Order: sequence, then structure tokens, then C-alpha cells
Amino acid sequence: MNASERQTMEASAVTTQPEGTFPTGTGPEIAGPSPRHRTVGVTVGTGEGAVTVGGGAPIVVQSMTNTDTADIDGTVAQVAQLARAGSELVRITVDRDEAAAAVPKIRERLDRIGVHVPLVGDFHYIGHKLLSDHPACAEALAKYRINPGNVGFKEKKDVQFSTIIEQAIRYGKTVRIGANWGSLDEALLTHLMDENAKLPRPIDARAVMREAMVQSALTSAERAVELGLPKDRIILSAKVSAVQDLIAVYREVARRSDYAIHLGLTEAGMGSKGLVAASAAIGVLLQEGIGDTIRYSLTPEPGGDRTVEVKASQELLQTMGFRTFVPLVAACPGCGRTTSTTFQELARDIQNWIVTSMPEWKKRYPGVEGLNVAVMGCIVNGPGESKHADIGISLPGTGETPTAPVFIDGKKAMTLRGATLAKDFETVVIEYIERRFGSGARSAAE
Repeated sequence: MNASERQTMEASAVTTQPEGTFPTGTGPEIAGPSPRHRTVGVTVGTGEGAVTVGGGAPIVVQSMTNTDTADIDGTVAQVAQLARAGSELVRITVDRDEAAAAVPKIRERLDRIGVHVPLVGDFHYIGHKLLSDHPACAEALAKYRINPGNVGFKEKKDVQFSTIIEQAIRYGKTVRIGANWGSLDEALLTHLMDENAKLPRPIDARAVMREAMVQSALTSAERAVELGLPKDRIILSAKVSAVQDLIAVYREVARRSDYAIHLGLTEAGMGSKGLVAASAAIGVLLQEGIGDTIRYSLTPEPGGDRTVEVKASQELLQTMGFRTFVPLVAACPGCGRTTSTTFQELARDIQNWIVTSMPEWKKRYPGVEGLNVAVMGCIVNGPGESKHADIGISLPGTGETPTAPVFIDGKKAMTLRGATLAKDFETVVIEYIERRFGSGARSAAE
């Protein structure tokens, strides 16, 4: 029997489910991710801006500035922009004395304008010196990020690492121990490569590098605990730039520990490539229950909008059902039945209107971020998709009657026509929001 015949027999042996009946014992009844990996909760920051990472808390969105931290005005402006876009932690580079001296002034200015987002200091090479020489910087930061691959070399490594941990203990700060593929601990990697070479059947060199990543993060965390930093002040990351390697590394980190986990694909890249790569890697891990905070490491266009990485994180979490940030707008992709651009323009306008309105809506309409809106382009899927949304509109396709039925809570509520259709639909949406999330709805619930 050849392979083709075997496949045919196997296919014919598959039992089909009788129409109109439910299968039994074939899979989960509820579609969803695996249970969250249990990690120790870590509180970052104090007061109004404090955030909990891990311990079952909602997955936290974070980002990083690309300003020169010594430029106080520029850094304050970008941190505020990222925080207002929804970043719950913002990391800033602390690479020299001028940057370290600027940190407390940045913190003070942000607090003055009502932006209380915790600041994370990103340290490489001389973090031990900067924290020791600038105690106001050490105090102003909510968290320190250490890279075990460049915190120090040879005999200096343990001393310099210990100095940073001691500063974190002194000031009551959280530490992220962030191993990175691009700056891996050379001594550790060399040792593991040598040990691998002695094996009767050495494993692939790339697998050795992944193991070095895992060990670098975990042994550094263990050393921090030995020095007196409790587990509830430690977050781990182990970032690489290749999707499959990243998934493999984080699976191992989660399997071997219960530290809170920061997810991110390092050097994800620009444009759609960066978005797709980061979403693929982070999405798989989140689906497996791994990850307590995420960051999209996207390369922005020159002068581009830094908040794109925040929006991408939010959209991934909301699309996968982990959190809600803004009402979702479902829209069909268009085809030959939708040669008019009306539905595309309406979908764009509704999306922009929602984003622009959200700061005010959040104050007036608690829970509105869970709203689902559908803007569909023709009769094929339009009515059905609109019924699945809280409120939806099915626009006419090419050659269809120029009317647009509106569905509210799964039922046809009205039909819109004419040149003011877009504005009329906005009015219907805001009336629905007021009725469902406004003061009248709250009074009725009470």
C-alpha cells in the first residue's frame, strides 16, 4: 500500500458527526487560552500609578521611550504621550550621569501634570555606578532593568550585579532581570558550548544558546534572592529576535520557575514585519498561559508615532480576549460586491470617532470599552455579523438596494438611508452607549 492509498483509507475511517447533533468528548466546551501560569505577583511603583505584574493580575502593557533621557522636556512629553495612550509602565534609558541626574526631575514634572505612570530605568554596563552616584535617580525610579549579559564582566560581574540589587533593596524597588540574545553572557555560553561538545551526541548550537538564555535569567534571579531581594520584587525576561526561539525559551523559563514574566520579541523590526512577528510570538505564549506583562519592540518610522507599540499591545490583548481597552469595530475586508468606498469610510470614521471619544467616554460611561460595533459592506455577511455585535450596520453592496439596516442587541432596529447615513449611525451608537452605559443604566441597576 502506497502513501496515497493509506491516506485515503485513513480519511474514510474518520467518523463524521450526524448533522444537528453535538460531538462529545472531542475537545473543550469553551474556547479560550490555557490557564495562566502561576507566578509571584510583583507591585511596581507606589500610590496612584502602582501596577501589579503577575500573580494573576491583568496582563500589563508597557513601552519604552526613544528620547535622550537627559532631554527632560522631550522625555516628559513622550512618557506622558505613552501613558495617555495606555502604557502602564514606561522604561527610559539611563546610560550616563546626565541621564541619571535628569530622572528625578522627569518624575517630578510628570507628577505635576498628573502622569503617575511608574518609570523603569534601563541600565547597561555602568548601572551600579549610576545608581550609587545618583541616589535621587535610584529613588525616583520604580523599577531597575538589569541585563545579566553586560552588568559586568569576569571578576567584576558579581560585585556590580550585587551593587544594583543592594540599591533595589535599599530603596524598595523592583528589578527586571532581562537576558537578551544580542548580549548573552559570554562566559556562560562558552561553558555550555564546551560541555555540549563533550557529549556523545552534542545538541544543536542554537539549542545551547537557548539554554544559556534560560540559565542566565534564572541563575541571576537566584543570586538576587540570595542577596536579599524577595521574589515578589523580581520580574524575568529572556528576549530573542526569532519567533520560534523566543517561544521555546519562554516555555522553559515558565516550566522552571514562578517568577513574574515580561514578554517581548527583541528587535521585532519595522512596519508590518515587526507587528506580525511580535504578535505571532507573544500571542502563542499568551495562549499557553505564559506572560504577565508585554511590550512590542517595534522600530518606528523616522519621526513616527511611538504610541504604535502601545496600541499594538492593547489590540493583541483585546483581540485575544484578555483585556478590554476600547470598543471593537468589526468590518469586512471588501470584495467585488463592495466597489463603493462608503463602508470603508464609515468603518474608518467610526473607529477614529471612538478612539477620539474614549477619554471622555471612560469618565462618563463605565464599561464602554467592552462595546462591539460592526460596519459591514454587503448583504452576504453583513446582517449576520451585525447581529453578533452589540450594534451593527449592514451597508448596501454594489447593485443592492441603497438602504442600511441597523441591528441592536441582535435585532433589526431601523433602516438608515441618504447622504447623512454616517452621521445618523453615530447618533444611534451614542444613544445606545448612553442607554446601556450611562447614568440611566446605572440608576436602573441600582
